[in-house]
Amino acid sequence: MNIKPLADNVVIKATEAEETTKGGIILTSAAKEKPQIAQVVAVGPGGIVDGKEVKMTVNVGDKVLAAKYAGTEIKIDGEEYVILRQNDILAIVE
Repeated sequence: MNIKPLADNVVIKATEAEETTKGGIILTSAAKEKPQIAQVVAVGPGGIVDGKEVKMTVNVGDKVLAAKYAGTEIKIDGEEYVILRQNDILAIVE
């Protein structure tokens, strides 16, 4: 199934959460933080949103840093995705 976001929405797939700390401590699933770095899976066309012209600046395949609790989590075909607005993306990770 394909997801085609509308307006200035972006679909991202989170990277795996770290399982060990830098010091080597193994984390349980309850102690893992929600990952903020994700890969862009689909990008909406932009256009007029709330009366303003929105140009999309992210592309499919970009690694991005998203706001921690932004977007709506969805599950399709056993995969977890987040749909959020472009302005909830804080940076592109290079």
